[in-house]
Amino acid sequence: MASKIIPPADYKTEFMLEANRRAHEHGIDLSKLPQLLDMNAHTITDNVHAINANCADDRMKFVFKNLIQHLHNFVRETSITTEEWMSALEFLKDTGKMCSDIRHEYILLSDVLGVSSLVDSLNHAKPPGATEACVLGPFFTEDAHVLQNGDSIASEDKGDYMYVYGKVTNTSGKPIPGAIIDTWETDGHGLYDTQYADRTEPDCRGRLFSAKDGSYAFRAVVPVSYPIPSDGPVGKMVSALGRHVFRPAHIHMQVDAQGYEKLTTAFYPRGDPYIYSDAVFGVHSSLIVDLEPVTDKELSLKRGFKDGKSHVELHRNIVLATPEEGLAARKKSMSAVKPE
Repeated sequence: MASKIIPPADYKTEFMLEANRRAHEHGIDLSKLPQLLDMNAHTITDNVHAINANCADDRMKFVFKNLIQHLHNFVRETSITTEEWMSALEFLKDTGKMCSDIRHEYILLSDVLGVSSLVDSLNHAKPPGATEACVLGPFFTEDAHVLQNGDSIASEDKGDYMYVYGKVTNTSGKPIPGAIIDTWETDGHGLYDTQYADRTEPDCRGRLFSAKDGSYAFRAVVPVSYPIPSDGPVGKMVSALGRHVFRPAHIHMQVDAQGYEKLTTAFYPRGDPYIYSDAVFGVHSSLIVDLEPVTDKELSLKRGFKDGKSHVELHRNIVLATPEEGLAARKKSMSAVKPE
């Protein structure tokens, strides 16, 4: 039987009864809410906390309490004007307009503010010996073609040839067969396939599986440094901050295997001029790699390169952590981190 609604003494009208009834359907008793009247700079924050206090999800309540506290403090500490705040809201609106199924401008915003790197550092700490994680970036898509080991992720004439190979193992060196490997990169012009208006299918990206011995291999093109998209609000913001908009050359890889933590990482060829000033703070020393030249025509033919042309090779083993190893690494990492 439904509980009886008893309106407060000053709720006399039928309209107020109906309002109380509607609130009751959502588990809210209007009579127990704080009176949100005459809000000012001294009272607004506590009252927003109070109105959110009935949230049943403790984690959500904790996160929003901290978000609201820091956001309100930011407004106070910067003495932000109405015009500035409206500009910020317009910026967020414009950022949303740039998003699509194959472009995520908010990920880019998170990246250039260093938030993605911070979240990764806290949530994807790895044990010694495991491959480090780094930012996903805004150009991952779900439509990559499934390839066989040794196939090319790039169509012809997309750039200089590169051969990528190695093994997927655990931290003890045991091979991991059947690991799903997603990989994506720019072409030789510094553009992802999603940045071409006439894109009809994925290119310079692919999905393959590690073999029984954990090995993997694929043909690709040599990645080049490139600017983050500058046609949207995020690129313009970075330039306005007096920063450059370039990322060092890299190739992304995401590896997922049953019984192990999913790894999102990237490998950065040594010597790139932007490797120490990445616009999205993604480079880790352990992820810097050497590209070795291969001039053996027979080997180039065996690997499937047209006319046996020379290429470079990137040899890199990928070491995955178990959930237990990852949890221990994160606990250790978080215990060493103190808020600034």
